[in-house]
Amino acid sequence: MSQKTAARFKAIFAPNSLRTQLLSRSLLILAVVLVLIGLFQYVFMKEVIYRNKATSMQSQIMSIYPTIREHLGTDQGNGDARPLRFYIPDAELAFIDTQGNFTALANGPDGIEPPVLDAQEYLDALSRRPALENGQESRQQSRAELESNYKLIDTGSVEKLVVLQPVVERGLAIGVMQVSTMTGPLTELALRLLLTFLFLSLIALLFALLAFLPVLRRTLDPLSNMVDTAGQIDAGNLARRFPTDQGQVEIDRLAESFNGMLERLETSFEAEKETKEEMRRFISDASHELRTPLTSIRGFLEVLLRGAANQPDQLHKALNSMHSESVRLTKLVHDLLLLTKLDRTPHIELTEGRMDSVIRDMEPQLRILAGSRTLELDIEPDVICSFETDKMKQVILNLFHNAVQHTDPVKGQIKISLAARDDGVNLSVQDNGPGICDSHLPHVFDRFYRSDSSRTRKYGGAGLGLAITKSIVNAHGGAISVESKEGEGCTFHIHFGAIC
Repeated sequence: MSQKTAARFKAIFAPNSLRTQLLSRSLLILAVVLVLIGLFQYVFMKEVIYRNKATSMQSQIMSIYPTIREHLGTDQGNGDARPLRFYIPDAELAFIDTQGNFTALANGPDGIEPPVLDAQEYLDALSRRPALENGQESRQQSRAELESNYKLIDTGSVEKLVVLQPVVERGLAIGVMQVSTMTGPLTELALRLLLTFLFLSLIALLFALLAFLPVLRRTLDPLSNMVDTAGQIDAGNLARRFPTDQGQVEIDRLAESFNGMLERLETSFEAEKETKEEMRRFISDASHELRTPLTSIRGFLEVLLRGAANQPDQLHKALNSMHSESVRLTKLVHDLLLLTKLDRTPHIELTEGRMDSVIRDMEPQLRILAGSRTLELDIEPDVICSFETDKMKQVILNLFHNAVQHTDPVKGQIKISLAARDDGVNLSVQDNGPGICDSHLPHVFDRFYRSDSSRTRKYGGAGLGLAITKSIVNAHGGAISVESKEGEGCTFHIHFGAIC
């Protein structure tokens, strides 16, 4: 036997294992039930044996009554009576007349005389309905009366079973027949039956043990499978799942619960992994974006310290460059703070208003920003929606700035559309720029992501505008998406649903 098999066998049959506890407790319950059945059987069988013995002795008295009568007649002077023959081994026979005279008719083994009862017990026996008259059995006497006509007495050394049978002559009770025997053999018979039952019960327990082991093993196989699967999952395989169709309702429900928990854990771990990766990328990108203007400002300051401050042209050029870099740095910090605020407290106080009026009010500003580009507004009137005006203006401006940066200054075309639908409000910003390739589309809303770094930095962008736009749209309960083809421009779609 290998060490692995031995360890598995030891684990299965350990005192605290589920299999051992189920087996031992089931067998213990079965053994207790069998012992209780044996004890009840002993008590009831003992009573049945006593009653059968009493009935047998009554029947014997009835069968030999003519001989007993002749024998009683011999005591009264008739000397030619037949000898008394009593066919119950180890039994004593006696006759008690109505005056209480006790006559022993047959002694037991070793000459033991019949026991003498209290006179009241004989009187009680005479008062019962007689069973014998002229040696014949009374057909009207019930079996219950026959079976109840016995008692147990303790003579001091042994216990005896005594049957009292009234005798009637010509309608008059003339006495009571008493037959008695020791209960020892009867008790031994009941004990032998009990021991036989217990022996058979022990054999049954052994067979139950042999039969229960494979049944128990097969019953616990689903649980063992779950233990093995849990061991594999514990080793780091979170993609493994518990089987949910093993034929046991409780185990299947437990497996489904564990699978749901594993899915949540796997999702949580993946989300944590993605969050850490995004945080790492965010810190790296933020550090890079902050370092660039700071390095530029530091370089211009070093130029001024080396004497350029005394040269007006170089001084003016350096100051302008530092001012533009400081503006860019301020905007970057402002965008980062705004993103942090949106992440921490995304709830926005919404008020109902006309979104078409907001866009119409922004039209002069948008045309100034568009410059020589063509601006087209396709705005439906009376589009009612719930929004925060300043945040909605920032969304429109961010998307419009993005379109301006990626379109030709003269041939560029930008279109803003607003329409009410049955399921909400649709807002879109479309341009005819170079478009976005398919590999960049999934990342356009990531922070610090730029499909054209040199061109974006030329206009002071840091790749946070679309990320801020998405956060604001999400805070409004809406959804933003983009569709684009290279060389044909791109379109940003915003949909506000039930909240509007």
